[in-house]
Amino acid sequence: MKVEKLVEMIGSDFYAGVPDSQLKALCNYLMNTYGIDPKHHMIAANEGNCAALAAGYHLATGKIPVVYMQNSGEGNIINPAASLLNDKVYGIPVVFIIGWRGEPGIHDEPQHIYQGEVTVKLLEDMDIEVFIVGKETADDEIAGKMEEFRSILASGKAVAFVIRRGALSYDEKTEYRNNHTMVREEIIKHILAVSGKDPVVSTTGKASRELFEARAANCQPHKYDFLTVGSMGHSSSIALGIALHKTGQRIWCIDGDGAVLMHMGSMAVIGAYKPDNLIHIVINNEAHETVGGMPTAAATADLAAVARACGYPYTAKANSYEELDKELEAVKAGSQLCFIEVTCSIGARENLGRPTTAALDNKVSFMNYLKEL
Repeated sequence: MKVEKLVEMIGSDFYAGVPDSQLKALCNYLMNTYGIDPKHHMIAANEGNCAALAAGYHLATGKIPVVYMQNSGEGNIINPAASLLNDKVYGIPVVFIIGWRGEPGIHDEPQHIYQGEVTVKLLEDMDIEVFIVGKETADDEIAGKMEEFRSILASGKAVAFVIRRGALSYDEKTEYRNNHTMVREEIIKHILAVSGKDPVVSTTGKASRELFEARAANCQPHKYDFLTVGSMGHSSSIALGIALHKTGQRIWCIDGDGAVLMHMGSMAVIGAYKPDNLIHIVINNEAHETVGGMPTAAATADLAAVARACGYPYTAKANSYEELDKELEAVKAGSQLCFIEVTCSIGARENLGRPTTAALDNKVSFMNYLKEL
C-alpha cells in the first residue's frame, strides 16, 4: 500500500523511530514531510529511547504517538513496553510500526533469522496486539484493523503493525548527503594498512561488508576480523572484552556513529577500564546509511569530546586521509586506550557484496587466531 495511506489511517502527528530498510518508504515520507522536527518526527538513539519519547509526547498532549523500527529493535523496547507503557503501569498507548526482517520462509541475513522467527511472539508476550501487513493486504483491511486498534489504544495498551518486505511504497525520491569527502571503504583500507595482522572487531552493516572485501582484495585471511552481525552498538564492548583478556595484543574496533549513539554508555565503561591495547575508531557519516541514509544525531555531537569525557586518554578527529594516516600511525606507536573519530561521506559501491563465509565459521577462525597470539 502507499505509505501516505497508512499514515492517514493511523492519524498520528508524532513519529519517533530508528530507521529500517524494510520501512524505507515510511522513513523517506517522514523526512520529506517533516524532516527532523521535535513536534512531529524524531530519529532516536535506540528503540527504547523512541518508546520514552513517545511516552513524553503522550503525557504532554494526550494524543497517540507512533514508534517505527526494525524488528531487531524489539529487545530494546521490552523494558519500556513492559514497565512504562503497559496498562498495568502507566497505560500509555503507542502504535508500533515494525519492519519484519528474517520472516520465516523469506531469505535474509543470518542476524535476522532467529529474530524473524520470534518477532510476533515477542510482541504478543508483551500483550501488544499485532496485525501483519503484506503486499496483498487490502487498504480496507488495514483501515478496519485500525478501527479495532483504536479501542485497544483507548484502554492504554499498545498495538503493532508488522510490515512484510515490499508492503509499503512511496513514489517521491529522497537524497541523503553530507559535506564530508572521505569514503568509508577507503578509510577501512587505510586502517588495514596500519593494523596489519592485529585483530579487528567491526560494527554491523556496510562497514563489515567492506572490511571483508578489503581483506579479499589484499589477499589476506579473514581470520583477523570479527564481523559483528546484528547487535548494533555492541562492537566496542566485544572489542573491550577481547582486549581485557588478550592484554599483550593490540585490538582495533571499527565502529559507526549510529552504533555508538545506540549504546553510548559502553564508552564510559571502556573509559573506566582503560585497556592500553584497544584502539576505537568511529567512522562518522552522520547517517544510518546501511538502512537508507537517514540522519543520526552525530552531526551535532563531538564524539571525540565524548570519548575524552568518558576517560579515553588519547582522542583525535580526522577530516582528511592525511590526518587519518597521521593519527593511525600515532595510535599504533602508543600504548594507551585511543579513540579516533573519522568524518565520512554517505555512500557505498552499488556492487558491494556480503561476507561469503558463515557467521559461525567467522567466529571459529577468529577464535583460533586469537589462540595463536
